[in-house]
Amino acid sequence: MNKGYLVGLLSGFIGGIVGAYALGHLEHTGILPQAAAATMPDVVSTSRLRLLDPTGKVRAELAMSPDGGAGLFFFDSKGRNRMVLGLYSPAESEYPFIVLNDTHNQAAGIFRLFGAQETPVVVLKNRGTDRSIYGLNPSSLEPFLVNFSVDGKRTALFGSF
Repeated sequence: MNKGYLVGLLSGFIGGIVGAYALGHLEHTGILPQAAAATMPDVVSTSRLRLLDPTGKVRAELAMSPDGGAGLFFFDSKGRNRMVLGLYSPAESEYPFIVLNDTHNQAAGIFRLFGAQETPVVVLKNRGTDRSIYGLNPSSLEPFLVNFSVDGKRTALFGSF
């Protein structure tokens, strides 16, 4: 019985060594799936990427516009575009922006950079119409505030716009 036990122990030990060697060799040659997953590229290239909720509705989308601007769009459960983070097109100097949309898919608030010195500007809107604009003048860097009445008349509270 001691001989059988010793042979079994020795063959198990040798089998373990051979198995470990074979497993290491297979991982390095890319035969095992784990090795293939580890060597996959870190980059996925696409022009549009959608995030769906459990019901299959688009809730967010990362996409390029036809004019070359990039944007991250967020949609509510009814499919309305409620927020956009993005860059304007190269023709518009690729300034960054954030747009908050109302339930009618119209911009209600815009925060963006503008002008050669990339000055910040905040635009408040109602039903798609500018109502108040606050920012830094791109040429003087002085702050300004301009309001618009319901009939569209402009009143500058301070600064030049």
